[in-house]
Amino acid sequence: MLTQIINGQILTPQGWLKDGSVLISDGKILEITNSDLAVIGATVIDAKGMYIVPGFVGMHIHGGGGFDFTEGTEEAFQTAVAAHLKHGATTVFPTLSSSSFDTIRKAVAVCEKMMQNADGVVQGLHIEGPYLNRKMAGAQWDEFLKNPDQEEYLPLLESTQCIKRWDISPELPGAHDFARYTSGRGILTAVTHTEAEYDEIKEAFQCGFTHAAHFYNAMPGFHKRREYKYEGTVESVYLMDGMSIEVIADGIHLPATILKLAYKLKGVEQTCLVSDSLKYAAYDGEVINDSRYIIDNGVCKLADRSSLAGSLATMDVLVRVMVQKAEIPLADAVRMASESPARIIGVADKKGSLQKGKDADIVIMDEHLNVRCVMSMGHIVPETNTLIH
Repeated sequence: MLTQIINGQILTPQGWLKDGSVLISDGKILEITNSDLAVIGATVIDAKGMYIVPGFVGMHIHGGGGFDFTEGTEEAFQTAVAAHLKHGATTVFPTLSSSSFDTIRKAVAVCEKMMQNADGVVQGLHIEGPYLNRKMAGAQWDEFLKNPDQEEYLPLLESTQCIKRWDISPELPGAHDFARYTSGRGILTAVTHTEAEYDEIKEAFQCGFTHAAHFYNAMPGFHKRREYKYEGTVESVYLMDGMSIEVIADGIHLPATILKLAYKLKGVEQTCLVSDSLKYAAYDGEVINDSRYIIDNGVCKLADRSSLAGSLATMDVLVRVMVQKAEIPLADAVRMASESPARIIGVADKKGSLQKGKDADIVIMDEHLNVRCVMSMGHIVPETNTLIH
């Protein structure tokens, strides 16, 4: 079946295209043309002057719709992924917080199964922890934290291809050997929950840590020890030209000024927007009763208010915050939610931009940057289309 999207502003890798159209066939983008004349036999979607942009790539999402990926069930994975898909995340890398290796293996089995689905939404698994600095662990649960252990991670990684990203604290004993191994297998390896300063970050980068998770959060900036001053993880990462970053752009984890600074210093190509959302994101049911957390001021916190625990944001929220609060051009905000994460995590051959031959993952947004239609592999996601009836 041939589908044609017309009458919108199309974001292509070359910039905005007006008065063009997107042709879709068999789940792929057949062509992006300069003409919006209706093609005979095509099902036409009129974008009514709205923005036609690539589907978003959610590379750090812990859950949604009332479920957490650490539950390790098909219901949890399917519900959480569907909740974020409705908000434009046409590609999702389910994220596990620090867990037992039994839990990780259980999630691996579910993830491998979902990766076989024709919708192409789940592209791999993301693990955060359990190899974390206890002093910087924040909302990660202490009972699972440990130093890297080859007897644990080697058998796991040799048994599956679905793990695409793993975040740990680079200062832990054994972390450099871990990074050499994971990066050598093509797994995006990220620094997180860390106290590392410049020399440690530089050495970690050379060992294979090429990304910084939830930048600014759970890591120090410029600081003093007695009378002397030291660079923090933040400044050290800025100085690593090849190290990419991600920011939780919900407008709460980081103020708009810091979002603008990260964008200015690292640039679009090295910056990703992530939600780091928990199961409370995109949840329309009753309030979830969990004594470990509280929902306050639009964000999830530990019950004692000692730390932020994760966001409630979906990918469309991140784009709106970057444009409306951080005053970043829409094209750049969208690229940081789609093209950059797709490239950095290794799926840019089929995801992240509107180009001939790529998966037809498309989001249509109105002038207020609200999602009006989501297409996944050329199929309109139920409950998202307000353009055709």
